[in-house]
Amino acid sequence: MKLTGSQKAAFGVGAVGKDMVYALSASYVMYYYQDLLGLSATFVGLILMIARVFDALNDPFMGILVAKTRTRWGRFRPWLFSGTVLNALVLYALFAAPSLSGTGLMVYFAVVYILWGTTYTMMDIPYWSMIPAVTDTPADRENLSVIGRTCAGVGSALIQVGTLMAVKLLGGGNEKSGFGTVALIVAVIFVAAEVFCCVKVREHDIGKMGTSTIPQMFRALFRNDQAMITVLAILLINSALYLTSNLVIYFFKYDIGGSGWQANYTMFTMVGGVLQILGMMVIYPLLRKKFGNTQIFKAALGTAMLGYALILIVCFAGFADNMALICLCGALVFAANGILTVLTTVFLSSSVDYGELKTGKREESVIFSMQTFVVKAASGLAVFITGIGLDLIGLVGNTDEEAVVAVQPESAIMGLRLLMTILPILGLVVAFIFFVKKFTLTDRRVQEIAETLKTKKGVE
Repeated sequence: MKLTGSQKAAFGVGAVGKDMVYALSASYVMYYYQDLLGLSATFVGLILMIARVFDALNDPFMGILVAKTRTRWGRFRPWLFSGTVLNALVLYALFAAPSLSGTGLMVYFAVVYILWGTTYTMMDIPYWSMIPAVTDTPADRENLSVIGRTCAGVGSALIQVGTLMAVKLLGGGNEKSGFGTVALIVAVIFVAAEVFCCVKVREHDIGKMGTSTIPQMFRALFRNDQAMITVLAILLINSALYLTSNLVIYFFKYDIGGSGWQANYTMFTMVGGVLQILGMMVIYPLLRKKFGNTQIFKAALGTAMLGYALILIVCFAGFADNMALICLCGALVFAANGILTVLTTVFLSSSVDYGELKTGKREESVIFSMQTFVVKAASGLAVFITGIGLDLIGLVGNTDEEAVVAVQPESAIMGLRLLMTILPILGLVVAFIFFVKKFTLTDRRVQEIAETLKTKKGVE
């Protein structure tokens, strides 16, 4: 079951479309419903948190349902196709809200957003789960995983970089209308990408699949203290990153402001996306040649904190409108986050060997499933904090049909700067403290564990 070049390409195309949809929802739902439609930021944040936690809890159940599926088209592709079509429809409904207000709009948003999360899970779980079913070659499986993750990053970057400019262009100055058009275009691309993936990527019978429940996931973690420290780091690092991604659009619109705020936001996100990819693919490999992973991890945490601190200093020094300085500070944050993304995955993998040595059980599937759970929980926590924070600082939504930027009180601007920088720094400080005090899987320790396991298996 060796993969062809066209199958790899189709799998990558599927990842691009899939993460374009996820990025549009994750990055702009709060802005669309709070700033443009006028819902309370706390309410929007609460619904986003409830939906994300429900979505995270729903993952294992979807996995069980997929594992029990038997059709002539395979186990995964029917869910991938049906989930895609349903999610595309709901995505458009999410960003093309009818003319409602008050309770009606609140109910509409809550129902549609929870439906969006549910239908996305329908296609996301089978997409990643079908990797073992399309090839039995370990190298191909690893290659397919890398292709999927890399292309997913491309899809996310396309949305981060191009959405606001497309909204401005397609909406003719009306952001609400522009978001509806952009959502429709993204939905069409999404369906086309996943149909191409379904047609080209063929499944093979892999027999009975193993499944994991949420209690199993937590039991595996509680038996493995190093996995717990790594998962805590993932939670804190991702919460900091999601806080930034949710608040930075308000920073550019209301703090920097001006008629070209969308272009400035686009420039910042472009620099951030490029530096995040460079952090993963270039900077980390270069550092790895001279330093251990734990050293690099601590340095990356410090670099991210420095970047946030510099952004705050630049703003209070009166240089918030200096895009070169803001992008330079942001580059430190995003490059560091790229490195941290790689290292948390490496540490989680090392914790699997550690757990096997400690308990005699190798529980990689449940531990890596927990990674997805925690990332979604972090996203939910971040948007909830964002919502409460925006209401507390008194930020006024920009609900004018002509998209005239509302003038914010000075206290709201100051609060926005602090929310965007101090909260992420605090999360990263806590991650740093726990990591330094509790994490023991240095390069030498990881090598010793691997050799011990190899000896034990050789004896057996």
